[in-house]
Amino acid sequence: MFGINLLNYMDRWVAASAGSAIQKELHISDSLFGLLGTAFLLVYALAAVPFGYWGDRGVRKTVIGVGVAIWSVATLFTGFAQNFTQLFLSRAAVGIGEASYYPSGTSLLSDYFPKEQRSRVMAIWGAGSTVGIAIGFAGGGYIAEKLGWRAAFFFAAVPGLLFAILAFQMREPLRGAAEQAGRAVQKTADASLRKFIDLLKIPTLRATIISQSLLFFVLAANAFWLPTYLQRRFELTQGSAGLLSGIVIVVGGLIGILAGGWLADRRALKTPKAHLEVGIVGFLAGAVLITLALLSPLNIGPIPVFVPLFGLTVVCLYLYSGPFTALAQNVVSPGLRASAVTLLLFISHVFGDSHSTFDVGLISERLGGNLQLALLITSPTLLILAAVAAATGLRSVKHDTEAMEEEWAARPHAGPTEEPALSR
Repeated sequence: MFGINLLNYMDRWVAASAGSAIQKELHISDSLFGLLGTAFLLVYALAAVPFGYWGDRGVRKTVIGVGVAIWSVATLFTGFAQNFTQLFLSRAAVGIGEASYYPSGTSLLSDYFPKEQRSRVMAIWGAGSTVGIAIGFAGGGYIAEKLGWRAAFFFAAVPGLLFAILAFQMREPLRGAAEQAGRAVQKTADASLRKFIDLLKIPTLRATIISQSLLFFVLAANAFWLPTYLQRRFELTQGSAGLLSGIVIVVGGLIGILAGGWLADRRALKTPKAHLEVGIVGFLAGAVLITLALLSPLNIGPIPVFVPLFGLTVVCLYLYSGPFTALAQNVVSPGLRASAVTLLLFISHVFGDSHSTFDVGLISERLGGNLQLALLITSPTLLILAAVAAATGLRSVKHDTEAMEEEWAARPHAGPTEEPALSR
C-alpha cells in the first residue's frame, strides 16, 4: 500500500519536474502547462465517483489493482506525446487510474487497524506520497536533463505494472473488522447515490472537506510550480530545481505527516477534537511561513534561507494528512468509507486544486511571468480560510464519532464474521 501510494504521486508529479523541457519542445505557455494539472485533477475527481461506489460494493483490492494498471499504462503513453492534445489526454487518463486507489485504499486500511491507531497508520501510508513526490521531482528532473523528458515518463511507468500485479494478491479484510462493536461483514448495501449525498449532512466530515478543498489549491499550485519558480527566480538548472524541490518536499512532508499522525493519536486520548486541532495549527503556521519563504532570498551569504523556510512550511501543511484522513473514517460507517473518501476527492479536487495550477499560471501571465506574486496572492489567504473551515467542525466531532459507533453496533448485520482484523 505504501509502495503504490509512492508510485501514485511519483507518476503525478514527473510532469512538473520535466515542465521546462516539455514547454520548450511543444511550445506550451504557462497557462496551458498549468492546464495539464487541471486535466489530471478534474478527471481524477470525476472518476473517483464510480470507483468509490465500486470500492464500497466490490472487492477493494481488485479496484486498486485495476486502477494502478490504468495509470501506469497512461504514464507510459505520456512519453510518446507529440503535441499538447496528446499530452493533455494522456495526463487525463492518469487521473482515471489514480482515482481508484485512494477511496478503496483508505477503506481497506480502516478495516485493518482500529480507531486508536488510524492517525498513525494513515500517516505512514500517506508518507508514501511525499517520497513519491520527491522521486518524481528529483528523479524526473535528473532523467529529463540527462535523457530527455520522455524517458522520465517511461521510467515512472514500469514499476506501476509490477505493483498492479501485487495489488491483486493483498488480503481483503471484512468491513467493520477493526471496530470495537458491531459485526464484521464481507459486503454491505450501504452505498447508494442518496447515502453518498447524505454524507454531507455530517458536520465534521463537511468541515474537513471544505478545509481540504482550500488546502489542496495551495498544495497543488506550489508543488506543481515549485521547480519552475526555482529556475526563474534563482536561476537553477532543471535538474537542480527538481532535486531541491524533491528534497524539501520529501523531508518536510515526511516529518509533517508522521508527526501529525503521532500528535493526533496522542492528543486524542484527552480530546476528540485532536485531529482537527492539529490541522488548524498547521494551516495557520503554514500561512505565515509560506509568506516568509516566498519573500526570502535563496541564501544570505553562506546561510540558506529559502529552503529551511519552505521546508518548515511543508512540515506544517502536511500535519493534517493522517488526522484528517482518520477522522473522515471515524465519523462514517464501514460500509460507506470509500464513498466518504470519494466525496472528499470529488469536492476537494473539483473546487480546490483541479484549477489551481491553471489559475496560478494565468495570474503569473497577467503579472508578466511573476510566479512569486501569483503564489503570494493565493497561498496565505487560502490557508487561513482552511483553518477557519476546519474550526467549524470542533463542536460536532465528538457527537459524530459516537453516533457512527452507536449506529454500527445497533444495526443487524448479515454475512461472515469469522475473519479478524490484522491488528488483532
